[in-house]
Amino acid sequence: MTYDFGLRFTQELGNRFGSPTGSWPATAERVTPFLAIVVDALGVDDGLRWFEAAREAHRRVTDAESEHSYNFGFAHYLDMAAGAYEDVTVPVVAAFEAMKGAYEVARREDSVDVDVYFECAAQACSRMGGVAPAAAGAAG
Repeated sequence: MTYDFGLRFTQELGNRFGSPTGSWPATAERVTPFLAIVVDALGVDDGLRWFEAAREAHRRVTDAESEHSYNFGFAHYLDMAAGAYEDVTVPVVAAFEAMKGAYEVARREDSVDVDVYFECAAQACSRMGGVAPAAAGAAG
């Protein structure tokens, strides 16, 4: 199924970074197709759940980094938070790999935390599906 996630996500980025788009982080354009794959593969409701799981996974990575403790990595934490290991289907694998790709691209940007992208993606899904994202402002 095709959703207009890219448009909604761009609107959320505009709400966050303002206009014109030339002032946005360089990675914004690159992460959009990856995040759209998640919604196209899983749908709006599961996409929202996965973006919230990605936020949790990112928090766990950054907490481990700041505490200089063992870090299992974003992919592991995402797998656990999203429950991807429980239902290994083609759409889940596509969403999982796309999320990892978005994360790797976004982590290369110094001017914005990758959590901003996941928060905007969750908000876009929320507006598309009428569901409020859990703990939208709780990103430590």
